[in-house]
Parts: sequence; C-alpha cells; structure tokens
Amino acid sequence: MTEPQNAHAPVAASLDKTAVVSWKVPIVFGVVTLLAIELFIVIGNAGEAIFRVSAPGDALQLPEIHLDGIITGWITTILLAAITLVSVFLVRAKRKVPIWITAVFAVVFLIGFLTWAAAGASIHTIPIAGLFAGALSLSVPLIFGSLCGVLSERVGVVNIAIEGQMLAGAFTSAVIATTVTASTGQPWIGLIAGTVGASVAGVLVSFVLAAFAIKYFVDQVIVGVVLNVLVLGLTNFFFSQLLSSNAATLNSPPRFPPLPIPFLADIPIIGPTFFRQTIIVYLAYIAVALVYFGLFHTKWGLRLRSVGEHPQAADTVGINVARTRFWNVSLGGAIAGLGGAFFTLGSVGAFNREMTAGAGFIALAAVIFGQWDPIKATLAALLFGFASNLQNTLGVIGSAVPSEFLLSLPYVITIFAVAGLVGKVRGPAAAGKPYIKA
Repeated sequence: MTEPQNAHAPVAASLDKTAVVSWKVPIVFGVVTLLAIELFIVIGNAGEAIFRVSAPGDALQLPEIHLDGIITGWITTILLAAITLVSVFLVRAKRKVPIWITAVFAVVFLIGFLTWAAAGASIHTIPIAGLFAGALSLSVPLIFGSLCGVLSERVGVVNIAIEGQMLAGAFTSAVIATTVTASTGQPWIGLIAGTVGASVAGVLVSFVLAAFAIKYFVDQVIVGVVLNVLVLGLTNFFFSQLLSSNAATLNSPPRFPPLPIPFLADIPIIGPTFFRQTIIVYLAYIAVALVYFGLFHTKWGLRLRSVGEHPQAADTVGINVARTRFWNVSLGGAIAGLGGAFFTLGSVGAFNREMTAGAGFIALAAVIFGQWDPIKATLAALLFGFASNLQNTLGVIGSAVPSEFLLSLPYVITIFAVAGLVGKVRGPAAAGKPYIKA
C-alpha cells in the first residue's frame, strides 16, 4: 500500500513551526536599551543639541534642528524599549526579527546618543552633512576590501590577506604616482598610473595566496596571516630605508580632486555625501554595482558561486575549479588594491607605516555581517565607516564621552554588529576547503 503523496506535509509544516529562532537580537536590543536608560535618563544632559542639516555650499539651505537633551532622551528610550518588546514577541512566535526593525532601532538609538553627546559638549552643533560625508570617505577602503572578501569567499577561498593587499596597494600607488608625476609633469597621468599599480600590487599578493591555498592546499587562514605580516614588514622596511629619506621624490603623490556632479551635488545631505567626491569614490559605486550584477545575473557569477558551494558538482559539468578560484581571488586582490590606493591618492596624500590600521580585518567583518552579499557588505562597510567618523565628530565638538571609548568605538561596533546582530548565517559551503580532484 503506497503512502499518499502529501503524507509528510504535516510533519514538514510542524518542523517549520518549531524552527529554532535566535534570541541574539532581542538580547542585544535589551542591553542597548539598558545602556540608553543609563545614559539618556540616569545621567542625562540638560542642554540643547543643534543638528545642522545643510552644508554652507548647498543651493538649498534647510533650517537647523534643535532638540532638548532630556526630552529626546526620554522619547528615544521609550521607543527603544517598545522595539525591544516587539522583537521579544516576534521571537517567541518563532518569527525572525526583520532587518528593517533593526535599522529603525539603530537610527533611534543614534538620534538619542548624538543628542545626549551634543547637549553635554562644549560645542552643541553637529554638522550632519559633514558627519555623513566623512563617514563615506572612511568607508571607501572598507567597501573595496569587502568586495574583495565577497568574491574570494564566494569562490571558496577564505581571504584573511585583505589587509596585506590594501597595504601593498597603498605603498605601490604612492611610489608610482610620485615618480610618474615627477617624470611627466602631469598629475593625472601619475594618478592613473598609481591606481593601476595599486591594483597590480593587490593582484600579486593574491597570486601568492591563491598559489599556496589552491595549488599546494596550504591552510588558507595561515597563508593569509603570513601574507599580512610579510607585507607589513616589507612596507615598513622600504618606508624606513627609502621613502622617509626621499619623501619628495618617492612619497609625495598628487591627490584626486573632488569632482562634484552637477545638480546632484546640490541636494542637501545626499549631495555633499555622495556626489561631491573623487573619482576613486565613484569607482567604488561602479565596483559595487558590477560585482552585484555579475555575481547574481551572469554566467560568470553562477560558475563562481557553484565553485564556492559545491566544487565537485561544478567539476562534473566541466568547470575548472582551480582556475576559477585562482582568477577570481586575483580579481578580488585587484579590487582590494584600489582600496589601498584610496589611502594615499584620495585621503592622506602620502604613505605612512601601517596606514591601513586594521581596515582589512574590518572589511572581512563587513563580509560576514553582510552575509557574503555585495550590497549588504557595502552597507556594513558604511556602518563601520560611520562609527569611525563618529569618534572624530564627537572629539571636535568636545563631547564628554571619554577619549578611550571614542578610539575603540569603531571596533566595538564591529564586534557588536558581527557577534550580536548577524544572527545565524551560512557562508559558502566550500569556503576554506581545498578541492582535491579525484
């Protein structure tokens, strides 16, 4: 006697209903709400916070927003508590907390925190346009680095060497841009040469990672750590032996000038943030769009993802697993090199020791927080860049927040986001696993 075709449907439905839902998000919401009670209500700042929305050069000048520290603190704390209760009810009902609820929670806490910090500061005004524009500037190398990590891990290679690839790109771009500009007298030729050189440097570092990890089956994490240490040592050595004593001829590259986009650059907040940037920032926008489209809407992306998920199956349909991994890891290295070029050609203007300052590792955290998706990883990179610029803004206005906390703020938010909010995610199934063809 055969079973009905849908005999197992009730069982499957019951399994879906009893699926385990993580309590991470409600717990994190509860901890942050308790922190808000302590800061905004118990301690409190009775002053007034002023948010300057428009930048001085904006065509449309919007009025400033004035918020009372105590009233805003109470309102935001009540809203945070309400959102926390909603998340608890959702989890108890075996439902996942939507990402938009997390976003609303973060925005409400940010408004309360900025109001509290500015109300107790020596300067009560926070320039919103400057805060966001600076956050984007600090996010650009993280965006390039996270795209590198997404490509590498999607194809099955754990790329711990993003830091080394970015540092090699920063060093190479500074030297090449300086020497080419000096020899040709054309800063734009030097900038283009330096950018290309940075990508090549990132590719060379990724070649080493790919060779050891793919061809010789060395542990990918160990290779990445060794490469980071190697590039750090080499760049420090050449900086002390060559660049520091020959800064004028080897370490004085030109910088990309801002290129405002007509009409778009005049939009309040959005214009100064996104459309008064340099070419390398616009390249980041293009890179995000191309990687996303290529990864999910082209044959190349399908092959890449299949190699990272099930290399044996990909091999059986004629895909060369080793070659696919090798060239896509190299492509990721080229993108990470562009992130390094931003430090010297778009931001600082010269190479310094260890100037990436852990940006590669934060980019790797953005990959995980973004669930190996280019768009989500970019949003995570923007979050971490905002945290970095927030410490600068609070320092400028003379906030009473301890300087030690401000220095650690980007890293605290990184750990908080990855460990507390990322929830249960599954990376590419074959990431970190060498493929040995039978």
